[in-house]
Amino acid sequence: MLVLVNLQGGNDGLNCVVPHGDGQYYSFRPSIGIPRGDVLSINEHIGLNPEMKSLKNMYDKGMVAIVQGVGYPDPDHSHFRSTEIWQTASPGKYEHTGWLGRYLDDAGLPKDNLFNGVAISQVLPEAMIARNTDVPAIPQINGYGLLSDRNADSRSAYTSIIEQKRLPFRSPYLSHVMEIEDHAQKGSQELPKLVAGYKASASYPATPIGRSLALAAQIIGSKVGTKILYVQHGSFDTHINQKGVQDRLLGELSNALSAFYDDLSAHGNDKRVLTMTFSEFGRRVGENASRGTDHGEASPLFLIGGGVKGGMYGQYPDLGKLNMGNLAFSTDFRSVYATVLEKWLGRASSPILAGSFPTLSALG
Repeated sequence: MLVLVNLQGGNDGLNCVVPHGDGQYYSFRPSIGIPRGDVLSINEHIGLNPEMKSLKNMYDKGMVAIVQGVGYPDPDHSHFRSTEIWQTASPGKYEHTGWLGRYLDDAGLPKDNLFNGVAISQVLPEAMIARNTDVPAIPQINGYGLLSDRNADSRSAYTSIIEQKRLPFRSPYLSHVMEIEDHAQKGSQELPKLVAGYKASASYPATPIGRSLALAAQIIGSKVGTKILYVQHGSFDTHINQKGVQDRLLGELSNALSAFYDDLSAHGNDKRVLTMTFSEFGRRVGENASRGTDHGEASPLFLIGGGVKGGMYGQYPDLGKLNMGNLAFSTDFRSVYATVLEKWLGRASSPILAGSFPTLSALG
C-alpha cells in the first residue's frame, strides 16, 4: 500500500529540512530563517522545522527517510507544468496518464475491485489517471457520489439508462463513459458500507490533512483491496509572509502523519503502508521583499512507514553553488519513484517511467 501526499504549491525545503549549520542560509534569509536554537536538530548540519516535533519523533524511531535535493533536469517554475511533470513522471514531453495510473494498469489487480486506487480529493489528480483503471476521487465519505445524484430527475434518467442499457445516441465513447459512471455509482454505494465498521485508534487533528488521513486509515483498515491512496495538503505557495503559513502547514502535516501511523499501528497496518510526500518544486534560496520566497527548484521529500530504512539520503544542495538563485537538484525524482515501484510495489519501473533510474537504499 502506498499513500502519496501532495504538498501543493511548492513547499520550501530550506525551512522544512533546515541547514542550520550553514551560515550562508542565514545570510540569504535574515528575516525568515529558522533560528539555530529552534531547529529540531538531526545532526550538526541539518534539522527539521520546529513545528515538526511529531515527525521528528518518528524520525528518531527510524520510521522516516529524508531524501535531499530532489528535482529534475531543466526545471519548470510554473505550478501547472511542474505539477504535471511530477505527476506524470515525464519532464520531456506531455503525457496523458499518471505514473501511478500506469502502475495500476500494469499491476494485474482485480478488474472488479472499484477501489484499487483512491484519490481523497475533489478531482482526480494526474498521477492517478490510467488508461484501463477507473480511480474514484472521494473528498469525504458522505460527499462521495455522482453530481446527478443530487437531482431527482437526473438520477431517475441516469438509472433508467443504466438499468436498461439504453443509449440515447450513438457514440464510440458513450458506452465507456457509462461504464465509468456505473462504477462510480456502485462505488458511492459500496464504500460507506465497507468502511463503516472501522474504529479509529488515534485522535486526528481537526484539519483538512487530518481528516484526509483519517479516511485513508479507514480505507486501509477495512481491507477493500486498495493499493494506492492520494491525499493533498496546502497551499505552500508562500510568496508573502512565509514563516507563519509554512510553519502552520508543516505542523499540521507532522501531527496528522503521527496520528495516522499511531492508528495504523494499533490495527497492525503500519508496516504495510508506505507514505511518500512530494511537491512540484521548492522555493528560491533568498527571501523576497515580502518576507516570502518565490518559485524555486530542488526540495526534500519524505518516505515514512514501518518498512522504511530511516535516515538521510542523497546530497543536501550546496548553498554556494546555486543555479540562478536556486538549489541545484542532486536526486532525480524518478529515482525515488523507481525505488517505490521496484522495492515497495514490486513492479519493474522502466516501462512505467519510460527509462531506467537508480534506486535508493531507503527501502529494503
